[in-house]
Amino acid sequence: MQSTLSLYNTLTRKKEVFQPLHAPFVGMYVCGPTVYGEAHLGHSRSAITFDVLFRYLQFLGYKVRYVRNITDVGHLENDADEGEDKIAQKARTAQLEPMEVVQHFTNRYHEDLKALNVLPPSIEPRASGHIIEQIELIKEIIANGLAYEINGSVYFDVPAYNQGQRYGKLSGRVIEDLLANTRELEGQSEKRSPLDFALWKKASDTHIMRWPSPWSDGFPGWHLECSAMSRKYLGPEFDIHGGGLDLLFPHHECEIAQSQASCHTDTAKYWVHNNMITINGQKMGKSLNNFITLSELFNGKHELLQQAYTPMTVRFFILQAHYRSTLDFSNEALQAARKGYIKLINGLNILDKLNYPTETAVDASQDAELLKLTQDCFNGLNDDLNTARTIASLFNLLKKINSIHTGAILLGSISAETFAYVKKTYIALVTDVLGLLEEKPVDTNDLLEVLLGFYKEAKATKDYARVDQIRAEFKKQRIVIKDMKNGIDWAYEE
Repeated sequence: MQSTLSLYNTLTRKKEVFQPLHAPFVGMYVCGPTVYGEAHLGHSRSAITFDVLFRYLQFLGYKVRYVRNITDVGHLENDADEGEDKIAQKARTAQLEPMEVVQHFTNRYHEDLKALNVLPPSIEPRASGHIIEQIELIKEIIANGLAYEINGSVYFDVPAYNQGQRYGKLSGRVIEDLLANTRELEGQSEKRSPLDFALWKKASDTHIMRWPSPWSDGFPGWHLECSAMSRKYLGPEFDIHGGGLDLLFPHHECEIAQSQASCHTDTAKYWVHNNMITINGQKMGKSLNNFITLSELFNGKHELLQQAYTPMTVRFFILQAHYRSTLDFSNEALQAARKGYIKLINGLNILDKLNYPTETAVDASQDAELLKLTQDCFNGLNDDLNTARTIASLFNLLKKINSIHTGAILLGSISAETFAYVKKTYIALVTDVLGLLEEKPVDTNDLLEVLLGFYKEAKATKDYARVDQIRAEFKKQRIVIKDMKNGIDWAYEE
């Protein structure tokens, strides 16, 4: 019953029907994190957005190869192409090997995303593991006359490229405006144009992360790694390239330029960008002291947080807005998200309890209404992955499910086929596509103490049948109750 998926393509600035290059296979590349610090709220939006797209494409029957990289080299503080990358800076400050920094924060990133129920990608390549591919890509661009070497560094020649292509076609930037608004930065004097960007940088004597190349001992430019890794695992042209809107320029613009300069493609057929998260209306940043990491969200230890928020609350908070809209963080918004999340999970539990009756009197109008409400849930996802609209449709469907649960609508008035379809679809959309899981709030130790209280009460009133029953229930869980002179305790069965 699902209709066709459409996605907003940043390259063409319109929604387009999704038609893979080689159906049923889909190639998707998403820019991953630069692992020099803890993952923050902004990272979660990109990860969750493309996790849902990955899940939904698979739900629709596509065979998806999802590649999300780890940037562990070559990411400079700005596009001046000078200085030391962020990972090397962190390593020098902490007196660690750069790859110790990389491994630590990669592990933390994976832990946070697992808590958010973000599926791992099909392939997760690291930039440092693909230096050879990046060097070969630079050689191709030089051979095509669109890059030049000077003093051991190699730069992409934007004006030369712009004679045959249009630098700025993805971001909408105009090259004349870029030139007028580009100030002279340290280290740019050796470039032919201030718009030229580094493909390879000669390392200074103090630069930690360096590799041999035909031009110098140095390191690759930040933009180059994604072009090399996406081509290696998905080919010179693939279906979807995703990432945050902050990467649109210059990163993704430069990726297209590199791809056109080497193999004459725009890299991806569909360019998909998620918007940013603001904090109480302000851009998130360390300098504003409103930078909230995911671990801080989960433990509540940040001055802007009134409480801790569970991973599924955070996930629902992100899904309740369309990925292309700005999403503003506030405690009130997260608290409201928690209520919405609980509603959907309660719906799962209700459906689990409903048993189809043996006696029925099917009402065709009830069937038709339920089927329409179920189809509405797909309309949002198919309309540029609008999870906000899909969640609203799920709430409408849930009203009917609740009415069946309370008896206001008789379950027997719905056909068995329709009920099975509604149940299957609701569960699949909530858990498999939106990726929302039930977070059981039970603390095992607290629960055991409550049950031991019942045991003590039964002993005190000499209700020995109840005593035996509680002991038996404990034993099922391989726990024994210990009656001692100084009190009652429990232990795992040995």
